Amino acid sequence: MKITPTIRAELEQYLKQEGLNLSQFGQITGMNRGIISSIVSGNKSMSVNQLDLMTEGMGLPEGHFYDLFIENYIIDTPPNMRRIKPFLYRCVELDKFDSIRRVVGAIMDNLLYSPKLFEIAESLYEQGRHDAALLLYEGVAEAEKYQHSERLAVCQYRIFKIQIRDDQERNLQAALQFESFVKRLDAIDQLDALVDLANVYRSLRKWERVEEVAKDLRTLGKAQYSIAHSLKREQHKKPLRPLFFYITFSNSLIGGANYEQGNYELALQAAYESADLEWVKETDKETKHWKNLFQEWGEANVCLTKLMAGNREVLPAYADLITRTKDEILPGLWNIMIAANRYSIDVDDILNRLECEVSNIHDYHGGIQTNDQQNINNQLVGILSELAEYCLSRGQYEKGVRYLLDGMRKSIIINNERSILRYMIIVERYQKFVLAEAKTEYHNLESYARRLSY
Repeated sequence: MKITPTIRAELEQYLKQEGLNLSQFGQITGMNRGIISSIVSGNKSMSVNQLDLMTEGMGLPEGHFYDLFIENYIIDTPPNMRRIKPFLYRCVELDKFDSIRRVVGAIMDNLLYSPKLFEIAESLYEQGRHDAALLLYEGVAEAEKYQHSERLAVCQYRIFKIQIRDDQERNLQAALQFESFVKRLDAIDQLDALVDLANVYRSLRKWERVEEVAKDLRTLGKAQYSIAHSLKREQHKKPLRPLFFYITFSNSLIGGANYEQGNYELALQAAYESADLEWVKETDKETKHWKNLFQEWGEANVCLTKLMAGNREVLPAYADLITRTKDEILPGLWNIMIAANRYSIDVDDILNRLECEVSNIHDYHGGIQTNDQQNINNQLVGILSELAEYCLSRGQYEKGVRYLLDGMRKSIIINNERSILRYMIIVERYQKFVLAEAKTEYHNLESYARRLSY
């Protein structure tokens, strides 16, 4: 039978080795002699603060005894949240994620601890300590997986939000896992969750899923807007944005999904709807801000849809519209380059006009409107491929290859298989114009991309 060592035994051995009595050690640590005596005798448990003072007094690194603390005071005794909570926060400060996992695993057999652990996770999430919060959310979600509770849905929402990073394949798995939980959230949280879910599918170019989520968002948004204006008192809980936003944004999403699938008539109809906001009753500053944005976007989307349907005459107007707002330059330029390559349009004058933006394209971070980093990454690899295609087709080989290699690197970073394949096709088409040095770099990137796919 394995005997678990104790912090008490370690302390006793240290005092004996160093020839210190309790009073002397108390002076070193700044702790009361009686407290140390009670700990040594086993009559008193200890707090993480006391453990940290003792550890420092013994000249050991921070967190040295945390594994023993878990064994002695969490696993071997009835869990006490007054002891566990500060211990978890201290583990977060020291980035001791393995210790957090052990604590969660030790206490989550009992669902009584689930609400407290959830509260700690929410606190960490608000502080931006997402990696630590994720461990707690996962523990609560696993414990409550058969409960069908709203808390379970919130955990899954937070897990989804935390897991969305640069890797698009992982983002897809996170979205698919969360989608079955979204309707378990309360109505207000659902609004923002559906926006987040749609944005991920949009970045992944899963247009059928974008449209499905957008229709759910529109239905829920209209219902909540109606409820808000039928109540005589103000609702206690509010979404992150004005209620009308969710209806109008859903129309934009539906229009975008139809546009991407070549359904230009439906896309044009949605663009007109998203710009027609006479029905909005609110007149506050934030509502006016969003109304102005949607009207600008709607006007731009009308021009864009006509452009993609083959109407070249709207190109100057569209170019003027996208330059009004910094956040729209990258997606707008991407659209222009798609049209330029599709219809063999010379857009050198527009590229010269936006020379500064194009030169600093890698520094583009977007704004706080409806784009998130995943969509920005997707736009970046898309526009680089279109710029590469445009320059190579016009004999600007050095510039075209530079765009091509930059885009290939970014596609690999975000694990966008569709874009990687697009770049490979472009290289095959123009390989005789690619210099030997660039070919070597490209082949290195291609080999790395192939390894990623296995």
